[in-house]
Amino acid sequence: MRLTRREFCQSTAFVALATALGMSALPALTEPALAQAAVSETELMAPTALPDMALGDPKAPVTVIEYASMTCPHCATFTEKTFPDIKKKYVDTGKVRFIFREFPLDNLAAAVFMLARCNAETNADKYFAFIDTMFRQQRTWAVEKPLEPLLTISKQAGFTQETFNACLSNQKVLDGIEAMRQRAVDKFKVQSTPSFFINGKLYTGALSVDEMSKIIDPLIKS
Repeated sequence: MRLTRREFCQSTAFVALATALGMSALPALTEPALAQAAVSETELMAPTALPDMALGDPKAPVTVIEYASMTCPHCATFTEKTFPDIKKKYVDTGKVRFIFREFPLDNLAAAVFMLARCNAETNADKYFAFIDTMFRQQRTWAVEKPLEPLLTISKQAGFTQETFNACLSNQKVLDGIEAMRQRAVDKFKVQSTPSFFINGKLYTGALSVDEMSKIIDPLIKS
């Protein structure tokens, strides 16, 4: 999926997104998430066009990187049901550094990521607050005509009609998000969302608190 400004505008502003973009829910997981071969942590942490959005101590013994799409229902489930406990148990206590990276599965997801980036700029707390809100209200805006609900929610975060339009016209941000997604595919073999790298090992699927704890706890103790 190569996103261009022309295709993006046509698909978001002028046609029914669900049809034009082929939005589809990921299939439910039927097997436990399995670890894949580890990739270079140096490569994983190499800077890209957009700065990482991260929470937690940079010196934490465990780094969790999530690749997610805003239109992915499993990603929304993880954010709503699992992440609050993971944050309280590990991130807030300095045991885990949590990094969230954009992996849009369609142009609607890319649009929401663009709004999150414009809203936060370099403020990670504002970024995560916006992402959390959008995931929790996913059923409101992931609809046939998403622009009105997207604008309504964005205004609650401080956007005006003008800044909303300007954000969705920002080619630099769109290119940065696309570069992040393409790098994950090419370099790290990410194929679905959510996908997690935990100290360099890839796990796929919306991990539960127990599943994630079983992976993290031995890394903290080692």
